[in-house]
Amino acid sequence: MENEFLELPGFSSVAAESLTSRRSHSLLVAIERNKDFALVEVLRNGDEVALWQDALVVDVECHGVPSRNRHGIRFRERLAILLSADGDGLPDIRALRADFPRLMHENVVPDGDPTSLCLYFEPKRAVLRTWTAENFLRRIQWWLESSASDALHAADQPVEQPFFASPYELVLPWNFEQLREDPSCRFIVTRADARADGKFTSFLHGVSTQHVEANEAIAYFELTLPPVTHGFRDHHPPTLGELADVLTERGFGLLDALRKTLDKRITSDGVAITDDDKLAVILLRIPVCREEEALPESVQIKAFAVLVGGLQLGWDTGAYMEHAGKAYRNVSILQAADDTEAWRRHPIFAMEVHQFNTRAAARRQSGIEDEGPAGTLIGVGSLGSSMLDMWARSGWGAWTVVDNDHVKPHNLSRHSAFAGHVGRPKVVAARELFDAATNGAGTLEVLEVDACTTSCDKLEAALRDQELVVDCSTTLDYPRLASRRDGLARHVSVFITPSGNDAVLMAEDGARTIRLGTLEAQYYRAAINNPWGETHLVGHAGTFWSGAGCRDISLVMPYWRVLSHASTLAEHVRNVTQTQGAAIRIWRHEPESGATSAFRLEPEPEIRLSFGELDLFLDEGLRKKLYSMRSAAFPNETGGVLLGYYDLNVGMVVLVDALPAPPDSRGSPQGFERGVAGVKEAVVQARERTGMVVGYVGEWHSHPPGSRAKPSSDDLVQLGYLASGMAEEGLPAVQLIAGEQEIAVLRGDLAR
Repeated sequence: MENEFLELPGFSSVAAESLTSRRSHSLLVAIERNKDFALVEVLRNGDEVALWQDALVVDVECHGVPSRNRHGIRFRERLAILLSADGDGLPDIRALRADFPRLMHENVVPDGDPTSLCLYFEPKRAVLRTWTAENFLRRIQWWLESSASDALHAADQPVEQPFFASPYELVLPWNFEQLREDPSCRFIVTRADARADGKFTSFLHGVSTQHVEANEAIAYFELTLPPVTHGFRDHHPPTLGELADVLTERGFGLLDALRKTLDKRITSDGVAITDDDKLAVILLRIPVCREEEALPESVQIKAFAVLVGGLQLGWDTGAYMEHAGKAYRNVSILQAADDTEAWRRHPIFAMEVHQFNTRAAARRQSGIEDEGPAGTLIGVGSLGSSMLDMWARSGWGAWTVVDNDHVKPHNLSRHSAFAGHVGRPKVVAARELFDAATNGAGTLEVLEVDACTTSCDKLEAALRDQELVVDCSTTLDYPRLASRRDGLARHVSVFITPSGNDAVLMAEDGARTIRLGTLEAQYYRAAINNPWGETHLVGHAGTFWSGAGCRDISLVMPYWRVLSHASTLAEHVRNVTQTQGAAIRIWRHEPESGATSAFRLEPEPEIRLSFGELDLFLDEGLRKKLYSMRSAAFPNETGGVLLGYYDLNVGMVVLVDALPAPPDSRGSPQGFERGVAGVKEAVVQARERTGMVVGYVGEWHSHPPGSRAKPSSDDLVQLGYLASGMAEEGLPAVQLIAGEQEIAVLRGDLAR
């Protein structure tokens, strides 16, 4: 065997001058210049339509090959370099030594053909980008030396599959492990349309035995092989018998394993012959070790389809016998195990096995460690549906979605729904899209109700029993209502501003001591007092009439802007769930440059005071601001305008900000008289910066050092004056007094 070389069928010797390919000539020149390569012969294929036309037979010497490597690669090897007629493709390298070892990184070739070396891991186009004849020859030597030294396969590279890849695929359901243990489940196979290259993908489905005809089902056999050590890959055998031979070499008896599995499929009453399966699928589980005697590093799964039913396979293997139109166990199987060879001739074809993602697999591929909360999503409009889609595809969270709206034609410009969803509830569209993305692996419940109702038991459970509620409702109604209710889950509110340029996230703390209502006020105060707030909530790209009603008005906003913010918000909703603290985040996008700026506010604790039939809210941040202005004016009193808003639906008045004393004010240790310079402009600006939400609600003033917040007679006179002014709007007036370590809030109403 020392000098026995294989021939290339169809090739014959020619003169080097007859080669016409540019790549062939460049290789000839490179071989002549390389002292490690010696040209043995130049060959030409007699079949003019064959892929490979030219062949350069060379002897190559590799000084980096160990003299006694375990694979038997030699210092000098004879190779054939095959080139296509046009010379544009990558050359193919064939090892001509008859006993060249079977190794990893070899290409599929017909039985009996010389081994083809797989030189490159990258796609052909990427290789050709920098390919030269000289570096190609060096690559050949690198392959031989690395294979001989067991260095070709990187230590952190996954172990090789024991079989070469197949052009056909079988996709398992995400819950395959559960289905295979369910005795009431049968499997069927469906096939997608063939692709342009003739290859196709098939799908394995678990179906209840009550909903499948016997001749539609497949016989499914799952066999586990002994562990194998990766190092070379087998070709795909064309028949069941040849597959058995390959597995016998690996220490596994396919026939005996099939018979045992077939035996379990027949009951004592037998099975009607007419109930034979459509075909049989053999699923091989192959534990693969990186080294001999090591623990398996992975389990490779390979599928082989046998084009006969399970009963036919049982008869051919001798596992079954036929009587009166039924198949029974063959009780003489041990004595007649080799009665027939028919089973060996059954054609099979191999399929690469894939599986739809489980939630865990989706999280692993997304780099997410936590499972996510059992959560409720309020609103699956443009933003909500986009965020839900991202969480679904990453396997994060188990969701209940709440929305009572339906899909309208104009929604399709920036909603994840499709034309077929128009007229249907948005929650139904969300569920169908969720299932389409997860193949049913995710968990989604839907409630077609108004989130503000309190008469739905399922909604109440979704708001109270979950770990998290995410508000994407785009209105003030739900988050303010939720802030007023005890016993609910932690809430997060997200929205995109009318211009589409900014996004906002507000998250309650885990104990809900700082709720959305007070976070909203602190967010408004920041918008009033920071440069980013100047255009944050003012202006938009425009509106359009989506119907004839006076409320059928929608903002103009491109879908890409929604998706841009949705991705940011989806990520940061997850981030805030990793902590128990409250949070306020704002992101500003600059459309022209594509830059995004992030702003982070530190939430302050909530302060709640009684205000007649209403509750008055402020926060520790506003209290600190009041006392800072009070101290700065010592020993005099000071004061100014209070900004805030009323929400009579939920019975609250919220103090957002306190303006400093106007420059024309007069203060002394005995009293304070507020001026008017710039007040009107400041109030108007506050309204504009808060989307017309925050406005004038009353006045504040301080008492001098050592004085309590008890109102004086002058304070009561002022309160009556404030009440008279606010009466025009039918609202009570607010008077706040900042005394020594205490705040007093007075309510002013005109007698009716």
